[in-house]
Amino acid sequence: MKVLVTGVAGFIGYHLAQHLLERGDTVIGVDNLNDYYEVSLKEARLESLKANPNQHNLKFIKLDLADTPATEALFVSERPERVVHLAAQAGVRYSLKNPHAYASSNLVAFTNILEGCRHHHVEHLVYASSSSVYGGNTKLPFSEDDAVDHPVSLYAATKKANELMAHTYSHLYRLPTTGLRFFTVYGPWGRPDMSPFLFANAILNDKPIQVFNHGDMMRDFTYVDDIIEGVVRVLDKPATPDPDFDTGLPKASTSNAPYRVFNIGNSQPEKLLDFIGTLEKALGKTAEKEFLPMQAGDVKATYADTTALESWVGFKPNTDLQSGIEKFTNWYRSYYRYDI
Repeated sequence: MKVLVTGVAGFIGYHLAQHLLERGDTVIGVDNLNDYYEVSLKEARLESLKANPNQHNLKFIKLDLADTPATEALFVSERPERVVHLAAQAGVRYSLKNPHAYASSNLVAFTNILEGCRHHHVEHLVYASSSSVYGGNTKLPFSEDDAVDHPVSLYAATKKANELMAHTYSHLYRLPTTGLRFFTVYGPWGRPDMSPFLFANAILNDKPIQVFNHGDMMRDFTYVDDIIEGVVRVLDKPATPDPDFDTGLPKASTSNAPYRVFNIGNSQPEKLLDFIGTLEKALGKTAEKEFLPMQAGDVKATYADTTALESWVGFKPNTDLQSGIEKFTNWYRSYYRYDI
């Protein structure tokens, strides 16, 4: 297939592009290479993609998807068959500081993607949502049919907005759309603003790590290879209307339009202090811990119910934390030359 992957220089986009190239797909990769975190890491991911044996099937385009004319021109010139939209302004805490970045990247850009898919007969749009949409919910595990009307960060609100916008296009234009709620993704080539990266950097440089809510937190850490397997299986199975959809008792995760939403998580939430212990063991060093209160916009626990995903594509994430952390720390030491 010819697949447009937005955010291709990002963490998940990079891994997805590698997978699609390896199986013989043509990848049109788009990224604006912004400086939310170190641009050199994004550039290194792109260089790594060029080492793929099928790199001749990769075309990279530097583009800001909030630029409406440029995004329309992208669809006109490239005519992708399917789209995986991963580009977004990420990060809960940063949304408190720079809300306009989220409006531009997560709302305007998503509208442009929807319009491109609509007008150019894209077969399936798969897009990144987030576990953050569950907001203030305390019922665990999180199910796709739980109410998600109480976001606690602007980032979460924009991701829920994406799901609503996608449903509108599925309903009005019969565009098959599938939203994927990712749960705390980690692994090689990860994001520097996330806890595995931040903690590893601090531990290896003998600096204290910040432990929020005094360590009383749980996260459903999900290894990136499991995320990619889920994304690809979903991409290959376009959303369809739910034949059992009841407009009198409507589900939130399906529709009488070609619309689906799935969790992708490991379904094995880890206590934050246990996660830190696993990281310490892998690095062979003990962290100095600075215990702090809960941060604005944060949540105490995440835990994915992946029953719907398993039923739809026959897959559920299963990488245990120790194995995943070892792969991440091995990459981290190598990339930042801590083993030299």
